[in-house]
Amino acid sequence: MTLRDKFDRGMTLAEFIESAQANKDLWIAGSRRAEAPPELVERLQSLPSRYLLVLAEDWCGDALGTLAPLARLVAEVPQLEMRILARDKNLDVMDAHLTRGARAIPVVIVLNEEFQELGWWGSRPVPLQRWVSSPEARQLSKEDRYRETRRWYASDRGRTALEEIAKLLERTAEIEEVA
Repeated sequence: MTLRDKFDRGMTLAEFIESAQANKDLWIAGSRRAEAPPELVERLQSLPSRYLLVLAEDWCGDALGTLAPLARLVAEVPQLEMRILARDKNLDVMDAHLTRGARAIPVVIVLNEEFQELGWWGSRPVPLQRWVSSPEARQLSKEDRYRETRRWYASDRGRTALEEIAKLLERTAEIEEVA
């Protein structure tokens, strides 16, 4: 199955939330609160068309902190389109996008108009991943780490992930211009 086939079979965020078995109320609330920073929307208006293929699962707190703001950004930038695939049903795609050898999600894969992969992002914003990997965080219980991670996402409101994904989109446009 090609990436185009995978994209065509993917879900919109609304469909993903509707199918959620875990955290459905949190997904609904996060979707209602999600915002796309106007400066990012404006920056991305001049980019070529891109398709974002996302690997996620509804139980994933990192996906919960990232996908609703990303979907809002995509909704406000006409040349972007996003679809979500369940990680566990698409291990072929997941295993091609491991994070430090792990099936960490979410993964955002950037595709061009021919559905060729140009790059990918995942699974957490860099500052949060640095903290999660720090000795300080590793000394906390799993529950406390999750609580602090959720607190970080609530404070950040998806802005750091959106900025990192926007930079990836801009880099892919620069690469295509040169080619």
